[in-house]
Amino acid sequence: MRVEVDTQAVDAAFEKTTTDVQRQVSLPGFRPGKVPRHLVIKTYAKKIEEEAKKQLIGEAYRDALKEQKLHVIGYPDIEEIQFGRGQALQFAATLETAPEFELPEYQGLTVRLAVQAVTEADVERALNLLREQRAVFKDVDRPVQTGDFAVVNYTGSCEGKPISELATTAKGLTEQKNYWLHVEKDSFIPGFTEQLVGAKAAERRAITVDFPADFVEAQLAGKKGVFEVEVLQVKERAIPALDDELAKALGADNGDKLRAGVRRDLDNELKYKQRGETRNQLVAALLSKITCDLPESVVTSETRNVVYDMVRQNQDRGVAKEIINEKKDEIYAFANNNAKERVKAAFVLGRIAEKEGISASKEEITQRILILAEQQQIKPEKLVRQLQEHNGIAEIQEQIVSSKVLDFLQLHAKVEEMAFSPAGA
Repeated sequence: MRVEVDTQAVDAAFEKTTTDVQRQVSLPGFRPGKVPRHLVIKTYAKKIEEEAKKQLIGEAYRDALKEQKLHVIGYPDIEEIQFGRGQALQFAATLETAPEFELPEYQGLTVRLAVQAVTEADVERALNLLREQRAVFKDVDRPVQTGDFAVVNYTGSCEGKPISELATTAKGLTEQKNYWLHVEKDSFIPGFTEQLVGAKAAERRAITVDFPADFVEAQLAGKKGVFEVEVLQVKERAIPALDDELAKALGADNGDKLRAGVRRDLDNELKYKQRGETRNQLVAALLSKITCDLPESVVTSETRNVVYDMVRQNQDRGVAKEIINEKKDEIYAFANNNAKERVKAAFVLGRIAEKEGISASKEEITQRILILAEQQQIKPEKLVRQLQEHNGIAEIQEQIVSSKVLDFLQLHAKVEEMAFSPAGA
């Protein structure tokens, strides 16, 4: 985009900037604000020129965007062509604009949701899970039985070598100390824990296993592994009864109130899940109706964000750095596709927000910042400074607006109910 500002406006900007500088500066022999104009121009020529140019380009750029009705992404690259006293200002701005597309009809989108409700079986499963989380492990003076937990030391080898020599990322299979094993079928390596049944504390056993053909460590797939195992302790898991004592330990007055609280939590979880499914369907329906070119720089930036999140999540799950590096091309391809969908959705929801007059108030932004500060356990003032450094407040504003738009779409959606089919049924 080329922009020109006439000579009269340029000279006026120089005069105004000179006056502003004259009010602020002081020179030896003159009081602040009383320096003669010709000395100000001579001494502060560079400062005056830079300030005048900054003011002129900023105003002319904003006016040009408004006149041409452009929606710009990010900051422009400004190239000065001509500037100086007594001549017109000319500059070129290289910029990226938001994609152009026609909004489809977005009210009355169809959403298909399974009719689902929390059952007594769901409540029982949740209560049993709470019981299992409160289980205690007691040492027992008897041989290992199925269902026990064996605490062991072991070393593993394959083809006569430590396993880590064949699979460098499998250090955990090469040696472990005080390692807990649940003695259940296929709970560790298929066929391993079954060979511990009947062993006593302080007993040593040699265990041989066949690594499956689809074993996670490809270098070991289909081969035999040999483990020298020393049983240190045999432990039995004791699960507490579902009674008032357990309820009080979990923060409820009694068993009935614990059950009611669990049902309430499951109801809220189901509503949250259905809300998420509804929103996913609404976004997918919108995106399927729109074809547009996306700004490359925005997609690239969002791809980096997705890659970072995926790598961090894999690291948190204990995936080795070497495995992540091996999958980097797959990770990038997935992240790029995901980023394109996110960017496209952001533009579409943003356009709907403009059309419907949906915005985020200062109070809503402040409330979101306070919640984030509490979650991260830092002072709100510090979080605000951090957000300002990385355009984070604008991101929060966009998140609030997008959520409101999705609420609007959900309110006006056509919901078709269908029979619920449990996974695996």
